[in-house]
Amino acid sequence: MSDSTASMMETRATVYRLLSACYYEPENCFLEEGVYTQLRDALNVLNCDLALVAEKMGANFTNVGAEALLQDFSQLFMGPFEIPAKPYGSVYIDGENIVMGDSTMAVKACYVEAGFEIAENFRELPDHIAVELEFLYLLSYRQAEAISLDDSDALVRYENIEKAFLKNHIGRWLADFCTKIRQHAQTDYYRHLADLTEQLVLSRGD
Repeated sequence: MSDSTASMMETRATVYRLLSACYYEPENCFLEEGVYTQLRDALNVLNCDLALVAEKMGANFTNVGAEALLQDFSQLFMGPFEIPAKPYGSVYIDGENIVMGDSTMAVKACYVEAGFEIAENFRELPDHIAVELEFLYLLSYRQAEAISLDDSDALVRYENIEKAFLKNHIGRWLADFCTKIRQHAQTDYYRHLADLTEQLVLSRGD
């Protein structure tokens, strides 16, 4: 494996990490820390069309502002009454209104298999969209590391875990989740985020 392949995996890891952050409450520090610039630059390496979507997200954040985006975030993912785009895999896989179902336990087992654990003080469920994207980040990072160390056994191990995770977990519910975001979002920001997430993750599972 070449250094360029490792670099590509590191870039993909960066994209997953930044996408994961976008599924938490929007804050002005996203702009201050250059989240969307970093996302655009990383995506320019992987897919120039998706880099344009990331650029639109940054522009929309600037134009709309964190307060309006927080309102949209809350109505999409938190409620307080109807939650149109529930961000948990079990809701789509195990049935409406089910959290911590069998699929959640399977996701948690997948994390353990890969050698990762969720911190005890972490308040979200294991199958929250942000957590599953962060897991893809960690898998991509470990693959890049294995390539750099010329560790073919580790590379195959993490590749297989990633393929299984895409097929059996996030790949089973992501399209439905992103469709609900597009249907109910009040800002272009979250519609762009849904498009970017779906296209990037599901293309990896093809």
